[in-house]
Amino acid sequence: MHNIVRLAVWLLLCSMATFVGAAEGALRTPVKGTSPDSRPSGGLGAGSGAPTGGDDLAQPSAGGKSPAKLPLTGAVEPPTRLQVSYDVLKGNIRGATITETYTRTQDRYHIESVSKAVGLVAMIKPETIRVTSEGALTAKGLRPLTFTNERKLDTERNIRADFDWAANSITLTDRAGKHTVPLPAGTQDRLSAMYQFMFAPLKNAATLDFHMTNGSKVDIYNYRITPSQSVTVPLGTFKALYITSPPKAGESRTEIWLATEHANFPYKMVITDPDGDKLTQVLTQFDFVP
Repeated sequence: MHNIVRLAVWLLLCSMATFVGAAEGALRTPVKGTSPDSRPSGGLGAGSGAPTGGDDLAQPSAGGKSPAKLPLTGAVEPPTRLQVSYDVLKGNIRGATITETYTRTQDRYHIESVSKAVGLVAMIKPETIRVTSEGALTAKGLRPLTFTNERKLDTERNIRADFDWAANSITLTDRAGKHTVPLPAGTQDRLSAMYQFMFAPLKNAATLDFHMTNGSKVDIYNYRITPSQSVTVPLGTFKALYITSPPKAGESRTEIWLATEHANFPYKMVITDPDGDKLTQVLTQFDFVP
């Protein structure tokens, strides 16, 4: 029962929609910092290293139709629809399920993630969390315009981010109020970041650095990349890129396995807290529609 209670607390602290940045221990430097590593680096965000305005947005052609083909920097063309499911576990205890749907309509995308507590955890806290990200599909991948994180029970913890790329600013709304801060080039939100891996140029990269917002703040995250790994999930064993935050005493550590056979999509994520407890998010369904 002790582990059940601890899992319930974990799930309440995390948004559950994505483990990228869910643990503050994954944070390496503040917003104004730069990567401390001079090795080849892959930028995650659409627009990384490019002007921060709307220049690289994919524009519809006459009649509102999308361009025939976007010159994406990643390894795949964007799917029209992608539906995935995850289990969230602490040890062998299954505490939540996550169902996500990505859809593309012309040059726009929409992602919805619904997390629900299950089993004994649901008896302690039957929370449901709905997270959305929507925005533009550009030549460099996803460019968020709006991010929301809404809870069914703890509604005072709802958060929202509105991206203004033309003004290089982002408006963050949480229970502390509304405030506007600078918007770094290529910034992702906590949900779009998971799908941006499909478009990011990670081949031959040794590190991965990107800005991300959780709706309350914007931070820069730094990860190390190890190629030629493998990951085993209920769907089978797959070739993978292994991404991890550099270990640091007293901080949580984030590990992500991207399935290289399936568009570098995150198949497994693990957060290890400073006490050694692990929270795992593992893929159970992957439906890809070109």
